[in-house]
Amino acid sequence: MHHGYISDTLVRFLRARDWNVQKAHKMLIDCLQWRIQNEIDNILAKPIIPTDLYRAVRDSQLVGLSGYSKEGLPVIAIGVGFSTFDKASVNYYVQSHIQMNEYRDRVVLPEATEKTGRHISTCLKVLDMTGLKLSALNQIKLLTTIATIDDMNYPEKTKTYYIVNAPYIFSACWKTVKPLLQERTKRKIQVLQGSGKDELLKIMDYSALPHFCRKESPGSSRHSRNGTSDNCFSLDHTFHQQLYNYIKHQATLIENGLMIKEGSVHVDFPEPAPEDAKIAKTIACEFQSLCKSLNGLKVNGE
Repeated sequence: MHHGYISDTLVRFLRARDWNVQKAHKMLIDCLQWRIQNEIDNILAKPIIPTDLYRAVRDSQLVGLSGYSKEGLPVIAIGVGFSTFDKASVNYYVQSHIQMNEYRDRVVLPEATEKTGRHISTCLKVLDMTGLKLSALNQIKLLTTIATIDDMNYPEKTKTYYIVNAPYIFSACWKTVKPLLQERTKRKIQVLQGSGKDELLKIMDYSALPHFCRKESPGSSRHSRNGTSDNCFSLDHTFHQQLYNYIKHQATLIENGLMIKEGSVHVDFPEPAPEDAKIAKTIACEFQSLCKSLNGLKVNGE
């Protein structure tokens, strides 16, 4: 869990609880218990199979590694608007998310540390809102579950969140949600104009830009003009190939020649903190309000 950086791990939990030692201690104990009860240390040895199922998960849960910032931080791209989460059960999406978290912490960040010669413990996230629709309300519960798992068990792993290609729907919700966020969280979030290309190029090279940021106008999260080579969401992208092969290799080591079992990993879903539950409820109410005000008119293709 600490990967050799015990002090850094303790500081992350302290920051997540605003330096309240008692609350940070409880958070750490709860995290350790969650990891033990759900065998998180072995989750990278439990591939989502067959491959067609994993491809379906990747096509509907758009996340990938697009490159590294000029400081050496991994750049995680997330296609919020086009992620449908409708090709598999909730457990598969949660399993996939946790596996990417663990692969980031066990492989990606250590490799970045070795490459830069200094400890790299956080990443940058670029969230593409292209395609965000009112139907996203259906995914609020799953997204809240994923966010709660991150908040409770992987605190302070993201340095900055960059929001790009934000449509009206996001802007309307953001005005309502922003005042509910803690100051520490608000300082991490930057809503960029358009695709955010110019601003992002100040902190990363063009090669590290997510494919949806490489145009002046909003582009598609789901597809890239250049096929899958630049689309970090695709299972055929180098990052996902390395991740999936790593998981399958770990599975063969543990199974020791036995047939790898199919089926999702069932992980306990932690209850969101009261303030997070309030934010989720506010977003849901805002979406419902937009639905009523639009009164059946089409928005962003819906």
